[in-house]
Amino acid sequence: MSTAALSRPGTVLADLLPAATASRARVRDAALVLGGAALTGIAAQIAVPVPGSPVPVTGQTFAALLVGASLGAGRGLLSMVLYALAGMAGMPWFAGGASGAGGATFGYIVGMMLAATAVGALARRGGDRGMLPTAVTMAAGTALIYAVGVPCLALSTGMSLGQAVAAGLVPFLIGDALKAALAMGALPTAWKLAGRRG
Repeated sequence: MSTAALSRPGTVLADLLPAATASRARVRDAALVLGGAALTGIAAQIAVPVPGSPVPVTGQTFAALLVGASLGAGRGLLSMVLYALAGMAGMPWFAGGASGAGGATFGYIVGMMLAATAVGALARRGGDRGMLPTAVTMAAGTALIYAVGVPCLALSTGMSLGQAVAAGLVPFLIGDALKAALAMGALPTAWKLAGRRG
């Protein structure tokens, strides 16, 4: 992989994986989508209850953002749709081994679909190449997750919007800052390593 190819706009990390033919590219993309869904499902099992909130601290939001940034908008969205559909069909890989549609936290899963798409689109524009752009990209994705998740939490539980913000957003801000810091280190480093190998 040439340095020019690495810096070309429109490239995400997954694009650096070789695929000599169109059929191999489809197989690669299918494997990436499946892997992204599986990573999110595994990360969702890292769940810590938050006192007074039906929403636990999990690794799934971080995984969803990384999947979007690494795979791009299309494959990232497909990964999150596959994750959601499998969970709705009964696979126990939502937070804490839950499954099924609806519930207090399902809005966050819908938000992850939007976030993976947006983060993937920003990554294609270089939003994962440096620390500051990565921070902005992760913040935008996180905001989308909450923009859907918090109102859905209010609707499904009967909380007021203020109560939903207090239970479904505020307790997670420090953790989200730590996740963004991890991404700020991981994604630009991955690009640097890819450049050294290219």
